[in-house]
Order: sequence, then structure tokens, then C-alpha cells
Amino acid sequence: MILRLVQDTAADAEAVQHIARASFAPLPDTAGPAPQDGPPVGRLARTRHLVRTDPQGCWLAESDGEPVGAVLSLRREGLWILALLVVRPEAQGHGLGRLLLERAAAYGRGCLRGMLCVPPSPAAARRYRLAGFTLHPAMALTGRVDRAGLLDPGDIPVHPGNASHRHLLDSVDRRLRGAAHGPDHELMLGHCEELLIADALAGSGYCYRDGGEVRLLAATSKRIAARLLREALARVPDGVDAHVGHLTAEQEWALDVGLEVGLSPRTVGFLGLRGMRPPAPYLPDGALL
Repeated sequence: MILRLVQDTAADAEAVQHIARASFAPLPDTAGPAPQDGPPVGRLARTRHLVRTDPQGCWLAESDGEPVGAVLSLRREGLWILALLVVRPEAQGHGLGRLLLERAAAYGRGCLRGMLCVPPSPAAARRYRLAGFTLHPAMALTGRVDRAGLLDPGDIPVHPGNASHRHLLDSVDRRLRGAAHGPDHELMLGHCEELLIADALAGSGYCYRDGGEVRLLAATSKRIAARLLREALARVPDGVDAHVGHLTAEQEWALDVGLEVGLSPRTVGFLGLRGMRPPAPYLPDGALL
């Protein structure tokens, strides 16, 4: 078995995604995107993005020249995030996942806070709990948007955002999770359909939408967060299922909005946190959190 750093190449990015597809295939249906969420092009771009920003946090395991396991992790201003940990089914049960997690955790040494999304797997829940993470049960909201339930006073203006709003995005991130997303916003801007911004005297926030998916939402108040979520759901194309993921109990405002517009809740695993409480109001991205 050889463990090596992932290289910023198309071949290594494809290898990571092949392992991810094989690893997540046996998981139960979670009524939404698999943990390696996003379209294939976006997933490949995310892998190469993390290899460029956090080369020491991304590792690939090979057996007889064949990729069998991978881990992607990142550090943002004292926050360590596990973006992906996957092992092919035939290589599981031999400690490879533990070795990969150790390499990624070593990269995060010195970070006081940690975040990750845990798939609905007993083995994954055990692994991350033993690693010191508090597991917060998470839900997803899915279904067709009932536009009759989208009535909103609109007293908080929401408008399209772009790269010029980076200062606002990072400011909101730091307030909620103690660390900015920094360069990750460049990736999101390049691979999500739109960024929505709310900036008023009452506070500020933002939301990424990609087709029917709400990919990441952060705001300084529940009122602004609910306004952004309603606006994002209103923009989901007709005939397309909406998906809002990674809701913990602290995000009841999002559950209420989803129920108003006819979306159905379902449990989908856990949000794992170390050294911090669940950011709120906040809906994390599945990989960049």
C-alpha cells in the first residue's frame, strides 16, 4: 500500500471521483445528492481546487498501482474541514480509512475547530465520533416547490452577487463559523448558477443556488436567512426538484420555510463538529462546509 499526495492533474482528480462513486454506492438512499455532491465537472474542479489550496491535506492510497482510497481536507483560518474520505468497498475493513484520516488530521493539527459531513453509515459515525467530533443529526428537504407558499413581504432586498462581494461573504463566514471560506468562494462562483446577496441595516447574508440545490447559505439573522432561502427556492426552475441539505436542529427556520413550500424532510446523516457549536443561521456546503 502506498500513500501519496494527490497531484493537480486530471488523472488524479478522476481517480478520486472513481473511488468516491464506488465508496458511496452501497449507502442507503438519502433523497438527494450523494456526499460527493455536485455535478461531475464541479466535483473534479473541487478536487483540483483543494489540491491547489491545500496540497498537504489531500492524499491518495494505491494498491498494486490502483487507487483504492482518498482523503481531501482543508484549513481556513483555524478551521479544519474534512471534505472527503473514501475507500473502495473491497479495500475496507483493513484500517485504510484510519490511515487516511490520520494524514488529513495531521494537516489540521493546531486548528481549534473542525467540521465535516457524516454520511448515513454506522461505520462512518463511529469513526468520526472516536475522532472527537460531536455528531449532530442532519436533515435534507426535497421535493417540488409549491409556489403558493412562497409569499414573502420582500422587505429585505435580495439581489445577485459576484466576486465584488467577497468582503461581505468573508465577514458573514467569520461571524458564523469563525473562519472565512476565502478562495472557496471563487470555486463556488465558478460552478454555481447564482449567488444571492442580502445587505441591509438589519444585517447581511448570502446564498448559492445551483439548479434546484441550495448549496450554501449564511446570514447574520434568521429573518435574513429565511428571506434568502425563500428567494432561492422561488428561483428553482419549474419541474425541477429542490434540495436543501445538512439542516441540524438549530436550523428550524429553514425547516419552517421548507414545510411552507411543500418540501419533505428526511434524515441524511450527521454534521460533525469539534470545538464549536453548529453555526446558525447556516446551511453548509456538503464538501466545503
